[in-house]
Amino acid sequence: MTLPFADLQFLRPAWLLALLFLPLLAWAWRQRARRRSGWRTAVDAHLLPHLLDARGGGRDSSLAGLATLAGLAVAIVALAGPGWRGVPQPLQGGGSALVIVLDLSSATLANDLQPSRLAQARARIDALLHAHAGEVALVAYADDAFVVSPVTSDPDNVAVFLDALAPEVMPVDGQRPERAIDRARELLARAGHARGDILLLAPEAGRAAVRTATRAAADGYRVSVLAMGTEAGAGYRGRDGEIHRSALDPGSLRALAAAGGGRVHGWDEAPGQVLAALGGGGAADAGTGAVAADGSRGLVREDGGYWLLPLAMLLLLAAFRRGGVLAVLALCMVLPMQPALAAGAGPPVADAWRRADQAAHARSVEAEAAYREGDFAAAARGFADLPGADAAYNRGNALARAGRYEEAIAAYDEALREAPDMSDAVANRAAVEAVMDREPPSGGAGGGDMPPDGGKGDRGAGDEAGDRGDDGRAPPDDDAGKEQEGDPSAPRPQPPGDADANAGPPPAPGDDSDADARARQQAADDAQREAMQRALDAGTARGAGSEADDQHNASERSESTAADEREQANAAWLRRVPDDPGALLRARFRNEHLRRRAGER
Repeated sequence: MTLPFADLQFLRPAWLLALLFLPLLAWAWRQRARRRSGWRTAVDAHLLPHLLDARGGGRDSSLAGLATLAGLAVAIVALAGPGWRGVPQPLQGGGSALVIVLDLSSATLANDLQPSRLAQARARIDALLHAHAGEVALVAYADDAFVVSPVTSDPDNVAVFLDALAPEVMPVDGQRPERAIDRARELLARAGHARGDILLLAPEAGRAAVRTATRAAADGYRVSVLAMGTEAGAGYRGRDGEIHRSALDPGSLRALAAAGGGRVHGWDEAPGQVLAALGGGGAADAGTGAVAADGSRGLVREDGGYWLLPLAMLLLLAAFRRGGVLAVLALCMVLPMQPALAAGAGPPVADAWRRADQAAHARSVEAEAAYREGDFAAAARGFADLPGADAAYNRGNALARAGRYEEAIAAYDEALREAPDMSDAVANRAAVEAVMDREPPSGGAGGGDMPPDGGKGDRGAGDEAGDRGDDGRAPPDDDAGKEQEGDPSAPRPQPPGDADANAGPPPAPGDDSDADARARQQAADDAQREAMQRALDAGTARGAGSEADDQHNASERSESTAADEREQANAAWLRRVPDDPGALLRARFRNEHLRRRAGER
């Protein structure tokens, strides 16, 4: 039978030494409590044993002290990091990073390795990439060294450049392996590897390369050699057009490997054997990760100390004075309410919970919700003191809908000061001014709803905004619309002046043309009124009208057509671009070479 917590281990066992101080703390606490007894200041010490009841005194304080000591003990155990189960964790074995360094001078065109050293090197590197289990990188060198691919865990990212490797991509011909070894060491260090392997594919090495390999080995990076070529050698044509000869120099390669802490591998060795000698492992070692102390792989001990924290906090509450616990709980309840209490009038400010811009956004959302629900006074208060032209415009809309026209005009003016090209604010301000210009009703019989032009019903601010505004988003005085639709709660608009005086002479009986004109005018007014009301019902604080929707849809269609045309043009242009990774490497290496030469001057 397995006992509970049989595998219990402490990740930080040094914290358990703190348990030794708890008895000392308990003794000091008791002595301090005795010295603070109120009776000791009023009664002589030799009389206290006869006057005080030792059985009942300090029982509550003793229980509080025991609870506090128990809480401290639990907290110390939690800090020690108790762990009783292992959890899977991706672990990476050390020393698995490999940088392949390839001689890419004109000597790789020699054919002592059929069909050429370059073709054989490409095939050998591809086999090494797919047999290696860790991270890989590729560096090519001639007179200077360049990074073909940085350290990566995906060998395909390196293999994609193999067919493009040729002496022509190198800016300058030559053989300087020491520069390539330095570049490989920098790659491993930047990738965070304290150890790693550098495998040099080359026919020879000089004294400078041996010294560089010694420095790399001192930094923890082992340098090995894969001998490329034969001792008989072969000829090749250099960039100068002359025929040169290259042969394998085993002595210099052995000196390089000895200085770098590695060994020389023959060209005929299998990739798995080469990698096994390097210590990086082949495909059989893929994914093993690090080995734990109990023999399991890929498992780490989980820190379970956080499970003890609630118990420790509960026990430590006894350390507070009487009433202190309630004060702490009240403080914890008040702190989350601070943003709500601070969300009153005034500009939004940052607090412990939100930034100033976040507080402004939250208030704007609440104001928009109030606007949609018809509480325009609350919406105006919400948009007040918010920064930006949009907030001032929305406040003007809310004030206009609430009937506070002068304040609405002031809000529109504020929006226009910040955004002079806001056409919505211009149109709605003009509509509100038109409402304010109308005189109060003067009474009269039979003409209360007749406007001066002889039509029926007052168009109001919303109609004029519909005529002038870009998208009908004006906050109009829609009382006339509501009155015509039979809303009993809507106030009735009155025409300015005396209806009989302004209406003009009545039409002559039988004047069909005048009757037709009045009918057409009434139909136009009714249609305008209905369009205005639909825009108001569907709009928000900055709702869009039908005209803006049409313009927006037309703009979207034109943008979609333009995007399709651009996509087709780009696709046609990409088809004309030749797929030549070698040109990319050639340009990159040339630019890097020029920058280095400029830096050396």
